[in-house]
Amino acid sequence: MPTNQSEPYKIQAWSLVNRKYLGKGVRIKRFRRPQRSQIRNRVLLAVLMARDIKLSRFAEELSVSSRSVSAWVYESRIPSRTNIEKACRYLGYPQHILFNEALLRQSPILCQPAPSRFMKRSRKYPRRSDILTGLCMVHDLSVTDAGRWIGVHPGTFRKWLHNSQLPSPSLQEKAEAFFRIPRAILFADCFPESKQRSF
Repeated sequence: MPTNQSEPYKIQAWSLVNRKYLGKGVRIKRFRRPQRSQIRNRVLLAVLMARDIKLSRFAEELSVSSRSVSAWVYESRIPSRTNIEKACRYLGYPQHILFNEALLRQSPILCQPAPSRFMKRSRKYPRRSDILTGLCMVHDLSVTDAGRWIGVHPGTFRKWLHNSQLPSPSLQEKAEAFFRIPRAILFADCFPESKQRSF
């Protein structure tokens, strides 16, 4: 029975290659693009996306590492008291909205009936709901689809986004059930006084 004498030499050759190149360290992208199901702090990411603030820029503004901010968003890590205060002050929301521990523990996944696509508009709205708009961006939901799935006319849903218009309690309940986020957080932008609480 013939033996393959070249096989050990191939293994040795690959071993040398590995030591020469891989031993020096492989450059891998530090942060891979996460799946939507891996997002743990959807509210924080929603506000950042609505305001077009990258995680790296947010980290620079707070003087923390990008890895720390990434852990807050994707791993439901709770920052230190000092960093919570800095984050809340910078974004203008209290802790119970940006870092709601009960919501982070549940980490619910949105039940999206079908694929959808958020269409970003360049026009700025002075009273825009950053949380609700950002959630549509996080989940890539079009206004038409989100309104239909919640059970409201797209024009009505658009008023929630662009005018911070507070819906009726029954519609708040529907939106809460769809996004799986408490209405007090979901519609926090409709209550300016709720954003003025102590951080």
